[in-house]
Parts: sequence; structure tokens; C-alpha cells
Amino acid sequence: MMNGKVTIITGASRGIGAETARLLAKYGAKVVINYASNKKAAQKVVESITSKGGEAIAIKADVRSYDQMQSLVNETLLKFGKIDVLVNNAAIGFAMKPLSEMDWDDFKPKLEGEIKAAFIATKSVLPFMKEQRYGKLVYISSSLSHQPMPNFIAHGVAKGALNSFVKYLAQELGPYNITANTVAPSMVKTEATKHIQVEEIEKVSEFTPLGRIAKAEDVASAVLFFVSDQSAFITGTYAPVSGGMEMNN
Repeated sequence: MMNGKVTIITGASRGIGAETARLLAKYGAKVVINYASNKKAAQKVVESITSKGGEAIAIKADVRSYDQMQSLVNETLLKFGKIDVLVNNAAIGFAMKPLSEMDWDDFKPKLEGEIKAAFIATKSVLPFMKEQRYGKLVYISSSLSHQPMPNFIAHGVAKGALNSFVKYLAQELGPYNITANTVAPSMVKTEATKHIQVEEIEKVSEFTPLGRIAKAEDVASAVLFFVSDQSAFITGTYAPVSGGMEMNN
């Protein structure tokens, strides 16, 4: 399905990013594993891919830095010669508080960081995608952008802004044969959700038609569809990976 497509995945040293890297490599992608600080974890993902005959490299870069992302792009081009796919996945931390307990300095970092990361990563790869008149852009959002939950206002609003950003990209980049789509998981079983109590996970599962929370593989499979040519005529979409929780939205 991927046929040697060169794919940059931000925040790919663990969780959804790592699982997506492994799945895309399994289907023939050449994968760039971006990481912010955990070199050891990123290298493990690379090794899990290369040990099975795939191609992957790990590159450190803060996705909010123009210079670091430009360096990542240059290194990718030196290694693989082109860029076909960007999966914007890097997690940006946020304050888990209700608005009543926040001030602007609590709220701003997530909103600015989320959009800045997507903006810079996209701007970094676009010249090459436009030149080859082909590209696949996928952005990892969240069901919390549509379904509010207590204490997630910073996260949900930031992801809502990301959803809008992607629609504008789809409209602007369509003439270049570049698609832009959003994949929005509900609660996912990863290291990032280890702190959530079992009772809370069971409650979410109970309200999910498919009876469980998502696995990283569920999200990776949706990404695979949107970065492959199986989705050649699909752009500007918001795809929930929520086991049916968002069917009424």
C-alpha cells in the first residue's frame, strides 16, 4: 500500500506514533521517526522496523522549531531523496484544569504549541510536495474536540483549532494533489493514559458501542488508509476512531 513512500511521523518514539511507524513500514513505507528527547525509545522503533527488513531512521527535532524541522527535512532528503507523507502526531502537554481555575498562561501553551507544531511541520514539507505535485498530510486530533469532558478544555479547544486548520489546508492544497485529513481517536490505551483509573476506563468503555477503548493499532490503521492511495479522492475529512462514540456528532 505504501510502495516506498517516504513518511515523516512526528512524535513517533512511543504510543500512536510508534505503532503508526511500524505499520506503515510493514506496508512498504520508508519511515522517519521524529522524537523530542527519548533517543533510546526512538531507536527501538527503528530497530523493530529494520529487523523485519524495513527502512527507518530516527531524527531528533522539536516540532515547534523552524530550524530543527528544516534540519529534519534536509536529513530526510539526504537519506531518502523525497518526502511523500507527513503524519502530525507529536503530543503537546496541557494543563488539566477547568477554565475557572486557569489563567491565560495556563491555557495559551497548548493552544499555541498545538497549532505552531502543525504549522511548522506542514510548512517544512510543503515545498517538496508541491514540486512533485503529490503529498499526504494526516493530523492526529482528538474526540475531545467534539465531545467536551471535565478538565480537558485546553486540549479540546487546541484540537478543535487543528481540525479547522486541516480543512483550510485541504482547500488550499487540493490543486497540487496534496490531501489533508484528520484522524481523531477517543481514549487510547498508551503510556500517556496509564495514570487513568481503571474505573474511568471501564466507564468510557461502557459508553462506547464497541465496548472498549481504542488501541494504538486502531489509530495506526486509520492513518494507513489516509496516507495510502486507497484514499486518493478523500481530503478535508475528520475521521473519528472512537468505537462509535461520536456517531451523533
